[in-house]
Amino acid sequence: MQPSSDKLAQVNGIQLGYEEFGQGDPLILLHGGFGSIEMFGPNVGALAAHRRVIGVDLQSHGRSPAAERPMRSQTMADDIAELITTLGLERAAIMGFSLGGGVALRTGIQHPDMVERLVLVSTPFRRTGWYPEMLAGMDAMGPGTAEMLMQTPLYEAYRQVAPLVEDWPILVEQVSDVLKVGYDWSEDVRALSMPVMLVIGDADGVPPSHAVEFFELLGGGLRDAGWDRSGMTPHRLAILPDATHYDINISPALAAAAKPFLATA
Repeated sequence: MQPSSDKLAQVNGIQLGYEEFGQGDPLILLHGGFGSIEMFGPNVGALAAHRRVIGVDLQSHGRSPAAERPMRSQTMADDIAELITTLGLERAAIMGFSLGGGVALRTGIQHPDMVERLVLVSTPFRRTGWYPEMLAGMDAMGPGTAEMLMQTPLYEAYRQVAPLVEDWPILVEQVSDVLKVGYDWSEDVRALSMPVMLVIGDADGVPPSHAVEFFELLGGGLRDAGWDRSGMTPHRLAILPDATHYDINISPALAAAAKPFLATA
């Protein structure tokens, strides 16, 4: 599916690049670290069949010019809230993957009235929710990471859309920094007012047990739903089979799982 066009929005003193696909109720789509909207592959078109998908490239990522400020989930959440206002929307559903999932979650925490519902893909609610080997990889990132990643598809995707390819080291430094920041948002999760769907792969960078704990913080999975479903909450949990942290974002099963939840009035 072809986007309407590449666009830039001024928010909080920086520029965010974004693309729009499809028509209907708005769905803001947030990619993972080092990525862009293309990180969702065929899921963009699948989601845009029923929604107006607004694919945003986060601070310093993809089409968004490098920003001279620290990268933090809370700040980027404020960016998304201001973008919602800039686009003339009262509120929107938000779906985020990995780093983008953290931004989506923080947007729901910080700006609940602007978020219709959340789909959080491979998203822990505290930093220690990642497997230890994932945390070790984040902690090891440093000045040499930019050059190393230039040999990967992540850099090739960035090179295709970035306004200034030479800014790649800025992006890598900012992502390396934010991935080291500790957090535990469990109390904030308990207070979320909008429906939330958690999606994780069965071989993800976050263990299924963490997703279950997340679901329980929302009030899900605490009792039998009953024959009449009276014990159901508005929240959902999906564990996708044969999915890792490196391919769940492009798996057709992701859109297939999320679409019924996104279609719920």
